[in-house]
Amino acid sequence: MLTGFTLFVLVSLFLLYHLFAIVPMRENWIIERLGEFRTVLEPGFHLLIPLIDNIAFKHETREQILDIPAQSCITRDNIQVSVDGLVYLKVLNAHKASYGIGDYRLASINLAQTTMRSEIGKLTLGEAFKERDRLNESIVKEIDKASDSWGIKVLRYELRNITPSDHVVHTLEQQMEAEREKRAEITRATAEKQSKILSSEGERQLAINLSEGEKQKTINEAKGRAQEISIVASATAAGIQQIAAAIQKPGGNLAVKMRLLDQYIDDFQSLMKQSKVSVLPMDLAQLKGIVKGLSENITEPNLGK
Repeated sequence: MLTGFTLFVLVSLFLLYHLFAIVPMRENWIIERLGEFRTVLEPGFHLLIPLIDNIAFKHETREQILDIPAQSCITRDNIQVSVDGLVYLKVLNAHKASYGIGDYRLASINLAQTTMRSEIGKLTLGEAFKERDRLNESIVKEIDKASDSWGIKVLRYELRNITPSDHVVHTLEQQMEAEREKRAEITRATAEKQSKILSSEGERQLAINLSEGEKQKTINEAKGRAQEISIVASATAAGIQQIAAAIQKPGGNLAVKMRLLDQYIDDFQSLMKQSKVSVLPMDLAQLKGIVKGLSENITEPNLGK
C-alpha cells in the first residue's frame, strides 16, 4: 500500500512538472506534439499536455557574441596573416533557428571564417589595417545573406586582431626603419636648404641695406654741399650787394682802394717772409703812383674843409 501510494505521488509530480511551462523573458521555446512542431512559446506561463507535448528547443533571444577563432589568411599582396574576430547575432525566428539549420552558432562561426578569408584576400596588408570598418561591413553583409534562412540576424562583426607572421613583422620593421631614416634625411636636407636660403636672404638684405645706406649718405652729403654752396653763394651775393651799395655812397670808392692796398701789402709781406731772396716788384713805380694817388685823395677833403 505504501509502495503504491509512493508511486502515485511520483507519477503525479511527474505529470504536474510536465503540465505547465514557465518561459523566461530572454527565451523562446519550441514545442513539439508527438514529434511534430506545434508552437513557439513566448515568455510567460503555458499549459502543456504531459507525455504528448515536448519542449524540443530553447533559444536565447538576447544578442549573442560568438568568438571567431584565429585563422590564417593570405592578403592580395601575398602576405600571410592570422585574423580573428567577434560576431554579434540575435535569434529573430525561433522556428527557423530550430529547423532551418542544425547549429546556427557553429554555422555562423564557419561562415564568418570563410567570408573573412575571402574579404582579406581582396585587400593588401596596408588596406586591411586601414579599412577595418569597411571590411567589417562587408563580412556582415555576406554573412547576413546566408543566415536569413536560419532565423538569425547578424548585427555586426568586429575584427579583433590582424597579426602578420614573425618574418613579415621583421621585414616591416626594417622597412619602417628605412622609411624613418629616409624622412630624417629629407628633413635634414630641407633644414639645410632652408638655412642656406635664409642665410643668402640675410646677406642679400644686408647688401641692400648697406647700399641703401651708402646711397642715402651720398644723397645727404650732396644735399649738404648743395645747401652749403647755396648759403655761401647767397652770402657772397649779399656781400657783393652790400659792397656795391657802399661803393655808391660818398667815399666808397676810396675805401675800396684802401682795402685793395692793404691786401696787396699783406700779401707782399707774406711773400717776402717765405722767400729766401730779395724780391722787388717790377711795377714799383706804379705802386708809388698808387700810394701817391691815395695820399692826394686823403688830403683833398681836408683842404676843402
